Amino acid sequence: MLVLAAIALLVGVIVGASHVPAERKIAQQFAQDWDRGDYGSMYDLIAADVKRRVTPLQFASAYRAAAATATGTGVRTGKVPDPEGGVVRLPVAVRTRIWGTLPGVVSLPFSGDGDDARVDWRPNLVFPGLDPGRHLTRNTALGQRGDILARNGQPLVSGAGRAVAFPAAQSLAGEMGKPGPVQRHALRPLGYPPDARVGTSGLELALNRQLAGQPGGVLRAGGHTIAKSTPKAGENVRSTIDPSAQKAAAAALGGRLGGATAITPDGEILAMAGIAGSDLQPPGSTFKMITLTAVLEANAAKPSTVFPYQTATHLEGVRLENANGESCGGTLVQSFANSCNSVFAPLGAKIGAQKLVSTAERFGFNQPPDVPGIAESTLPQANKVGDDLAVGSTAIGQGDVQASAVEMAVVAATIANRGRRPRLRVDLDSRPSYTRVTSPRVARTVGKMMVAVVRSGTGTAAAIPGVTVAGKTGTAELGNTVDQSGNKNADAPDTDAWFAAFAPVRKPRVAVGVLLVQAGAGADVGAPAAHDLLTSTLQS
Repeated sequence: MLVLAAIALLVGVIVGASHVPAERKIAQQFAQDWDRGDYGSMYDLIAADVKRRVTPLQFASAYRAAAATATGTGVRTGKVPDPEGGVVRLPVAVRTRIWGTLPGVVSLPFSGDGDDARVDWRPNLVFPGLDPGRHLTRNTALGQRGDILARNGQPLVSGAGRAVAFPAAQSLAGEMGKPGPVQRHALRPLGYPPDARVGTSGLELALNRQLAGQPGGVLRAGGHTIAKSTPKAGENVRSTIDPSAQKAAAAALGGRLGGATAITPDGEILAMAGIAGSDLQPPGSTFKMITLTAVLEANAAKPSTVFPYQTATHLEGVRLENANGESCGGTLVQSFANSCNSVFAPLGAKIGAQKLVSTAERFGFNQPPDVPGIAESTLPQANKVGDDLAVGSTAIGQGDVQASAVEMAVVAATIANRGRRPRLRVDLDSRPSYTRVTSPRVARTVGKMMVAVVRSGTGTAAAIPGVTVAGKTGTAELGNTVDQSGNKNADAPDTDAWFAAFAPVRKPRVAVGVLLVQAGAGADVGAPAAHDLLTSTLQS
């Protein structure tokens, strides 16, 4: 009997020692969910009467707002103690960008007993040290903004007044101002106040994080201060911009509305003048670089495939003419060199929208831009393109295709890189990276056919003595180029002139994209402008 009594006593002691109060179990689960940012699971642990006043969205928003105000990057809870008087004092450390790690305690009150116990949640439980009825607030100060330097180390944009070194860099430098709604939402968790003066376009936007440094300020919980920090000055950032190339890009535009850009094959932006990165237009026949890639991948034609000479083709009963109604055809090489719509529109319809769109997307269409502030080039999803006429129009860069001069330079650079698309960069210290778009074999073939464009096709005005240039013209129709009598109206240049190229072909050093809005034909206007930009950039 004594032995049995001793065993029973021991079991009772063990059971008593291992008993965990229900409040502590719930607090442990609440803490684990908070560590993971799982606000939905946290909400499941609060009392039913609180849920009648607070929706799941309001609950999650309260925690997200507190984290944004504190520039929080994460939460780490400590060992959960037993409750005292129906309250569990939960140790919480909040990691922040501005103030480091802020430790404290969140007192979780409970209602109900046993299995019915739940957190009696209140808004002040979103942050340690926050008293009931009080809010978390932040006063922010920004440090001195850094300078933007050219790749050679010379200042491009400097000082508090953001002085620009030379006029051709003005549009490239960008503007300073209050952030818009989207930018403000992104900057708030980093510590920027809503009225902060930040980069809103150009290099000022693209390099804003480095230039602005780290904000400082005061974090308050109600009336008492939780933390203070001093703002850190921004960095002087050495950009990829080449002043000579930037001046050449501006000169290539000659005061006309348009955009001109030069990039290295590994993605460094050397120059970006006018609307090269900010405006989208139908790319016209420069898009045939993409269509040709898709055609070769699908084995829909070979370079030696012969097509009939004709002035137009018909798709869905609609007549599509070649530029200026000219007759062209012959081999695929000749058809590409002479930019035959009568060949490439039917080829686009033959390979289909799915193949055409997926190839364009690999080249960078419908993809978020690598550099903030550069517009996203787009075309409709395959199931939205439409019938064969719409697919054929897309294949020749018309329809609903929209591109920037920067994007078409990237397409040319991808061919120069034997089928690898470079990630665009404006920070000289960033590392190159690539995305495989097509095979080296296909890219080499496209590159050779681009050489034919400059040697004997529509792009001869881009030829440089002693340098092998690979390029593609584009003449994008913006409206009706035929007058009421049915004749071409040459006096109304309702076409954008395009040219995209890279050089030298064997060891590419630069790729360019040129767009001149309502300026005429790519052969007459785009190619000469690209020639000047290529020549200047290769000489610098």
